[in-house]
Amino acid sequence: MRPGAITIGSVTRNLLALLLLPLALPAAVTRIEITERSPILEGRAFGKTGAYERLIGKAYFAVDPTAAANQDVVNLKLAPRNAKGLVEFYADFVLFAPRDPAKGNGTILFEVSNRGRKGLVSVFNRGAGSNDPRTAAEIGDGLLFEKGFLLAWIGWQFDVPREPPLMSVTVPIARKPDGGPITGVVRSDFVPDDAITRISLGDRLFFPYKVADPNDPGNTLTERSLANGPRRVIPRSQWKFSEDRGAVEKTSGFESGKIYEVVYKSQDPPVTGLGMAGIRDLIAALKAGTAPAPLHSLKPAARRALAFGSSQSGRFLRTFLYQGFNKDEQGGRVFDGMWINVAGGGRGNFNHQFAQPSRDARPFFNFYYATDIFPFTDLEQSDPVTGMKGGLLLRAQKEGVLPKIFYTNSAYEYYGRAASLMHTSLDGKADAPLGPTSRLYVMAGGNHGPGSFPPRPSKTTRYLNNANDWGWFSRGLLDAFQGWLAEDKEPPASMYPNVARKELVPLSQVRFPKRPDVKTPTRLHDVYRLDFGPDFRTRGIVTYEPPKMGPPFTVLVPQVDADGNDIGGLKTPQVAVPLAAHTGWNLRNPAIGSPEELFSMVGSYFPFSKEVVIQRYQNKQAYLAKVRKEAQRLIAERYLLERDLPALEALSAKEWDWIMARQ
Repeated sequence: MRPGAITIGSVTRNLLALLLLPLALPAAVTRIEITERSPILEGRAFGKTGAYERLIGKAYFAVDPTAAANQDVVNLKLAPRNAKGLVEFYADFVLFAPRDPAKGNGTILFEVSNRGRKGLVSVFNRGAGSNDPRTAAEIGDGLLFEKGFLLAWIGWQFDVPREPPLMSVTVPIARKPDGGPITGVVRSDFVPDDAITRISLGDRLFFPYKVADPNDPGNTLTERSLANGPRRVIPRSQWKFSEDRGAVEKTSGFESGKIYEVVYKSQDPPVTGLGMAGIRDLIAALKAGTAPAPLHSLKPAARRALAFGSSQSGRFLRTFLYQGFNKDEQGGRVFDGMWINVAGGGRGNFNHQFAQPSRDARPFFNFYYATDIFPFTDLEQSDPVTGMKGGLLLRAQKEGVLPKIFYTNSAYEYYGRAASLMHTSLDGKADAPLGPTSRLYVMAGGNHGPGSFPPRPSKTTRYLNNANDWGWFSRGLLDAFQGWLAEDKEPPASMYPNVARKELVPLSQVRFPKRPDVKTPTRLHDVYRLDFGPDFRTRGIVTYEPPKMGPPFTVLVPQVDADGNDIGGLKTPQVAVPLAAHTGWNLRNPAIGSPEELFSMVGSYFPFSKEVVIQRYQNKQAYLAKVRKEAQRLIAERYLLERDLPALEALSAKEWDWIMARQ
């Protein structure tokens, strides 16, 4: 704790409230500990909202394992309880709040932290990326503050390294009713890009589940070349677990571009679903004004809540909705709006026994975890192969807590995150409707995240990385979402490729123009019917690792025009008035192995020749006039902000100059 830190306990309950509600349970948020309270940019005023301050600390929780709202937290009833029969845990939190909450716009803009990080300010303020934004460059142009949002982050992922400013949650370990340890099967896979001799059992830098018994003969390590290819068992004499039981070591080395998979038994699973419960309870308390001091004073700035999650965090929100966490303990709606960004059709490993929250699913990384699992669409769908029925929003609809939703995806999510499954039939032959309060915006010709100019070669990808900066749409759409929440003003129309207009097709039917220097993808991220065992969907317990694999679902990708640019979707001026082909795919560089496979998260940029550009646009002034006209149309339709027009024009001028300077 920093010198001079303030620790603030629970607010004393009002005696009258106790008399009126004699059976009320203790509040889920029991204590707030503030470690820093400081002005942002030395108290600079942001428009009519005025000055902002940051509040950093920890939130302490105690939840009732018998309460209806908590029945879907896997293993909660097996967690240790305090003297009141409640399960305790705590989480990091950060708030950026108007100094005068009454001057805010009334909306909490909550970001589900992606692996403990913070991205809101860089996404919407165009600030320099930082997990602890403090400088003027990191704060950016102040858009979020000028608009009056209360920004909030709460740690939810238990395996994040305890390295501030990363954010985490600390949850209890589940144990058997007799106090003995719970054991279970765990799988860890990895694809090295270099020749190395040691790889963690955890995903990337996150805490691993350690092997319970390194000498257990059931522990296996396999190697394969293709995601669905045959596994070769590596003899036990050729590898070992590390001394700390958290990694595997192979003296002869792991080959780059190969898939290695360890299956082993671990023990002592944390109650990972409490991360979801903590978000639910703190947001509900902020909205109700019942959070312990000093957070209770923020109620004027917290009349409604909008959740934003990207990638892993977007999949978290899809899971949060599907599993019923948008209903608080009093039966109210937690988030009034959800912005689910670049999540594709997936959910994730956020609330089951031995869950690995960081594990995702990519074309050639993290294979066959409980990420892309039925159902995929908002409304009810039926799987004729398994006989299962379901829909992402059915529970929220039934319980009366359905939020307004923006889905945003890029072209990459169709290649690498099976995005088509969220709005097509399972056989890919028809479009499936969105929910009544859902909108979908697809960034044509986009990476998993906005690109930057100029495009740069990479040691890991075969082609120039996609420079399509679709991040400008985020600012316009945020303005539209706030209008939808606060004034019920209809947002811009959904823009996404569909089957009926032949804008979505099987990979084999994509008509990318033939170029002698370009090899197009022959494989993408396939999604199979996965069986993790009889108790997975009902109790959150995985018994089959790797899972049993059934037939694949049909995944479609965007069709392209004669230039190689996507036909459907929401197009930036860069794509609508192109100087290049912008794709949602790129291939692995041969130097890192498996050159036929897609490289995760990144698209490609194929510049036109100077001759083609001059023939099409004649000169720079004519080109920029077309760009301006397209940008003004997008502004009029509320996809872009008018204040961003000069920057968009400057970007296009820079791209023209770069093309003309090429040899």
